Amino acid sequence: MAEKPKILLFAAEHGALPPALQSLEDELQFVAIADPGEALQLLSDDVFSGLLLLPDDAQSPTSLQPLIQTHWILKGMPEGVMLLNEDRQVAWANDRLHRWSVVDEPLGKNIYVCLGNPEILGPEYCPCHTAWESGRPCQSVLQVDEDTYYLLHAAPLQNASQQTTHLVVTVRDVTEQQQQQQKLAAIHLAGSGLTDLTPEEVFQMPVEDRVNLLKANILNYSQTVLNYEYVEIRLLDQKTGTLSPLLSAGIDQSAAERSLFAEMQDSGVTGFVAATGKSYLVEDTSEDPLYLPSFKHAKSSLTVPLLFRDHVIGTFNVESPAEQAFNESDLQFLELFARDVAVALHTLELLVAQKATAAQESVEAIHSAVALPVDQILNAAVFVMERYIGHEPEVVSRLQKILRNARDIKQLIHEVGQSMTPAEAVPEGMQVQQRPKLEAKRVLVVADDKSVRNDAHALLARYGCIVETATNGDEAIYLVRNAGQEQRYDTIISDIILPDTDGYELMLRLKELVDPVPLILMTGFGYDPDHSIVRARRQGLHPGAVLYKPFRLGQLLDTVELIMDWQPDSDEA
Repeated sequence: MAEKPKILLFAAEHGALPPALQSLEDELQFVAIADPGEALQLLSDDVFSGLLLLPDDAQSPTSLQPLIQTHWILKGMPEGVMLLNEDRQVAWANDRLHRWSVVDEPLGKNIYVCLGNPEILGPEYCPCHTAWESGRPCQSVLQVDEDTYYLLHAAPLQNASQQTTHLVVTVRDVTEQQQQQQKLAAIHLAGSGLTDLTPEEVFQMPVEDRVNLLKANILNYSQTVLNYEYVEIRLLDQKTGTLSPLLSAGIDQSAAERSLFAEMQDSGVTGFVAATGKSYLVEDTSEDPLYLPSFKHAKSSLTVPLLFRDHVIGTFNVESPAEQAFNESDLQFLELFARDVAVALHTLELLVAQKATAAQESVEAIHSAVALPVDQILNAAVFVMERYIGHEPEVVSRLQKILRNARDIKQLIHEVGQSMTPAEAVPEGMQVQQRPKLEAKRVLVVADDKSVRNDAHALLARYGCIVETATNGDEAIYLVRNAGQEQRYDTIISDIILPDTDGYELMLRLKELVDPVPLILMTGFGYDPDHSIVRARRQGLHPGAVLYKPFRLGQLLDTVELIMDWQPDSDEA
């Protein structure tokens, strides 16, 4: 006997068959359903010969029309859609979910079995259970395999009594978004690890080793995290605009060594990016007018600026042998990593400067501790020489040797300091301003105040001066008289008031030994009780050879250079 045609009857009450249809039961099989979710499940089986909607107040055909339309819309959606019963089994699933299911027929199967028992990454670790029990929507990310991620969203479907009868579950493929988040996290981790050294390791490593370590880390993360094989980084010289190579990989040597400048023309994409501070994407190198070849088969490139505090300090360029190899996501990733690189480079500069400064301070501390005692030896030696001149030639000879040795000690300390803190180890802006006119010039400072003599050593020696000090006028005269032609002083700086004389009297005594007298007088503002400055100027003191305390370092250096350049024949005084 042939099976009777099956008719899905959508009635007001579950299982209720109106009397008018009971006479047809011999010819037709009726399945009376009141729940929309169960109706969708039965429709998906595609075993019904027809659908009968009863026009009553509780459920009219007009109100059911959207439900029927929704069924067909859901079947064709690009996202997976399913109905789950209270046992978390699939009661209905659309076509997308059927294709994603790892079992041939998902109906009646547990949802997680259908999806291959994925790992639930959260934030809800039992989203379907939580949605059913709480009556509120929940969602979680599922990792199906190493490279596939789904976002599962479960929402309860409730009846008129607010009881959950089914769960409406949507499943969306979020693999791309998840991989981007992972890449961003990896970039952040890589950026923080660029200069991952303890302070002890930093200060034990030479500058060159730290630079090489940073370069190796940048290249390693560029290749392993960003998957870029062709990389070039250049640093910008702020004064000259030159873009100097820092590192390159996969780039032809001729391209890596060519001269580039921060200019919008004639220096390729790299120069344009450095000049404008804007990133530049080349989808096809053969069509871009700015592109300069970096290796034989380069087809596309991406270049971003290295920015620190919104200032361009260099460029980061990646290349590919494939056309259109980079997109907006790559641009975003490289810009983020480039910022970490810029910070790491700046941090490296600070560490280099810190180490150089520490070395410089150590040398200056040694020099300060030694300088004044050596000056005392010099003063004692010339005092004795003054007493023995014309009497004991051998004693004078030995005293002269003491003078030379004492001066050699100070010069040696100065040279060691320069070798310990080379200028190239200190970043631009933190270097001591170069004063070529002061290099190796001999300066005598005459002051009773020990702090003045000590500061003179610290400040002037930093610019290459050879400094000696005296505490009074007699010591100054002795040092000048016994200096000789090779050890003569280029400048003499003296307080206007000394224990045994004043600036004017010292000027007269020095004039008997050297002419013109390269003298600079120091005094407080308005403090010149004997008019020493006025009288000294009448005897040839340069008009600009006066320092009023407290004076700035720049004023001191400028005045010293002024006297060193002074030619009396051309001076108005």
